[in-house]
Order: sequence, then structure tokens, then C-alpha cells
Amino acid sequence: MNAGTLRDLDRAHLWHPYAGATPPEPAHPVAGADGVRLTLADGRELIDGMSSWWAAIHGHNHPRLNAAAREQLDVMAHVMFGGLTHEPAVRLAVRLAELSGLPKVFLADSGSVAVEVAIKMAVQATGRGRLLTIRNGYHGDTFGVMAVCDPVNGMHHLFTDLLPRHVFADAPPCDHGRHLGPAGERDAAPPDPAYLAHLDELVARHAPELAAIIVEPVVQGAGGMRFYHPAYLRRLRELADEHGVLLIADEIATGFGRTGEMFGCDHAGVRPDIMCVGKALTGGYLTMAATLCAEEVAERVGVLMHGPTYMGNPLAAAVAGASLDLLAERPWRQEVGRIEDGLAAGLAGAARAPGVADVRVFGAIGVVEAAAPVDVAKVQEIVMGHGVWLRPFGRLIYTMPPYGITPAELAAVTDAMSAAAAALPA
Repeated sequence: MNAGTLRDLDRAHLWHPYAGATPPEPAHPVAGADGVRLTLADGRELIDGMSSWWAAIHGHNHPRLNAAAREQLDVMAHVMFGGLTHEPAVRLAVRLAELSGLPKVFLADSGSVAVEVAIKMAVQATGRGRLLTIRNGYHGDTFGVMAVCDPVNGMHHLFTDLLPRHVFADAPPCDHGRHLGPAGERDAAPPDPAYLAHLDELVARHAPELAAIIVEPVVQGAGGMRFYHPAYLRRLRELADEHGVLLIADEIATGFGRTGEMFGCDHAGVRPDIMCVGKALTGGYLTMAATLCAEEVAERVGVLMHGPTYMGNPLAAAVAGASLDLLAERPWRQEVGRIEDGLAAGLAGAARAPGVADVRVFGAIGVVEAAAPVDVAKVQEIVMGHGVWLRPFGRLIYTMPPYGITPAELAAVTDAMSAAAAALPA
């Protein structure tokens, strides 16, 4: 099909995420992807500054990941996981247990499902029914998970009356990472004693009814791309231990090196009782996620009544194993550090634009926060004109590029973001 036919048929039949179906917003047909670049059906090439929603950390069309998928396809594409097992899933579980220090691995088929499973584990293990989380959080779009997303600033306010009522702490101060202002970069702020006291009081007050505390470690993703001090996560771990509450770490966005550590929890030096991983797990090839837990949690849960049809899918597990092998071999810490420095240097000018409220960088994450909600179509037109693909939301123009992006490609991304920032209304 040519690009025009693809667009017409897409508009007639496909419903895209976070969008209306009538009328649909424009979607740009992609003909191929290789390395950090997307090739559109009209021939244009764009740098994928999103790692295709934070998943393609090794880039697209990677020969090692391609080979893993092809080799597994010749053996078996899928087999049910109830009463059966297979080598790709076993190998993957061993790797995840070694990386996380959590020996029990429940394989799921999406990040939202992984968090649903974590909630079920916590409720069954404790016999309690409420969770504590922090505002500005985001954990997915299914019903149990929506209940622990921000109830006011999140995307799920339409369903508030249908959701369980959990306990929400105030959002932590967004004062970690590298913040760039008109006068230059400022140091990260120390932890706020008043916020630590707020956490102490709230957990103590609700502890008898809490099954778990659930947070995104150090970085709040789709709830605002906010970076918070690891001391708050350490205190939540201490409070969970003091009050006999479990700690769930949603590492779906932060896992596998994105923040400069393997997991966000590593910045705080803590191990959660339950951890959710996804997105980058398969390097952006196939949908797969996992919920990992400590031995004592698994013993307390007993039988977990959950079983996705494609749980432990051999194709996805084989590619995930190859992706983790590739991550272990590449100098990802140095790559992420280089990306952080490049983002800080390249976005410094954007901090001086009149319509910008904040510019911040942490690991391989760069954020331009506008003073008002951005015009997504206009921003995408500007960045695509610079040969870059980004997907803004709310007041945020941000990037989470693949780890192998070159300095020149990264400069193109920051130039595009800076041009979009300069076009924001004052």
C-alpha cells in the first residue's frame, strides 16, 4: 500500500492509544525501522527519540535479537504454560532472579498485567485490601492498576467511582536529577524533612489496613516525568519494614539501565518485596512483562489465581533472554552517562524559552516541561521537521532514546526539542 492508502484505511478502522476514534488524529505510516531510525512510508527518516515508548533500548532490527526470534520460531512459537515449561522461560527466570535478587518470577504479557499480579500477590500475602502510593504516579490502564494511578492528575478520572479507594501521599518534590535554568544547571536539592515526616505519618496512620506501598522508583513516568530523591524510597522501605507492609517497585519504565542503574531501586540501595518489569525486557520486540517476588511473599500467597493465555510465550522469552545478554555485554552505564551529559548540554538553551517551566535530565531521560499544555500536533510537526520522532503529552516534551544513539543523533534530538520549546507560547 502507498502512504495515502495506509492513512485512509487507518483512519477508517484503527483506534490508536489515548485518542478518539471519531474523528481520529493523524497517524504516520512507518515502512521500516533500523538502529535508532524509523523510515516512514513517504520516505522520510526520523530518529526514534522515544525508543518506541521506552522499549527499544538496543534500537530496531538488531541482528542478535532477530536471530533469537528466528531460532526460537523454528522450535516452537507458543505452548501453554499451565503444567508445561520450556527452556527460554526457565533461562529468563534465572536471569531476572539473579539481576533483581527476587527468586520467584511470574511471567505476564504486559506491564499493566504485571502490576495487577503484584497487587493480587500483596493482597493474598497480607490479607489486607488497601494500597498506599504517591500522587503523580502512573502504573497502567487496567482496572486494578488505574486505582493506584493519580486520581486527580492522571488519565483515569472518568472511572473514579468504579475504582477501589486507596491511600495517596502527596507527590514527592521533583528536585532530583539535573535541572537546567536560565542561569545554568542547579544542584539537586537534599531530601525535604517535611516530606519524610508526611510519609511517616501517613503510613503509620493506615498501616493496619495496608497490603503494600507501590511506587515507581526515583522516576515517575507517564504521571509527569518527575525525578525524586532516593531518600524518599529508602524511607518507604524502612516504613514498610516497621509496619509489616510490603513494598512493590514498579520498574516497568525504570528497569534495565534507563536511569543509570540497572533498576531505579538501586539508586536507593533497597530491594522491594515485589518488582514489576516490562517495556525494555524484550528490547522492544515482543510484549512481555514479569512480576518478581521474594520467597517469603510467594510462600504467603500460596495459589495465585492468574494465568494469561500467552504467559511465558517462548518467542518473547527467547528474545528477552537475548536482550538481557546484549545488555550485559554492552557498556550501558557509560552509554547512559554519555546520553545524560548530551541531553544536559543540548537542552540548556531550551531552559531560556519563555514558555518553559522546567528542563530536567536524569540518566537517559530528558524533559522540557512547558508552562501550559502543549499542542501535540504542532510540536510533532516541528520535531519531525528536524528529522526526529517524539510523542509529547500534557505539558511535556521529552525523550528516552535508545542507548546506542550517537552524539550527532542525540544533538539532532535536543535541537528538535529546543526548537519546539522556542515555539511554545509565553
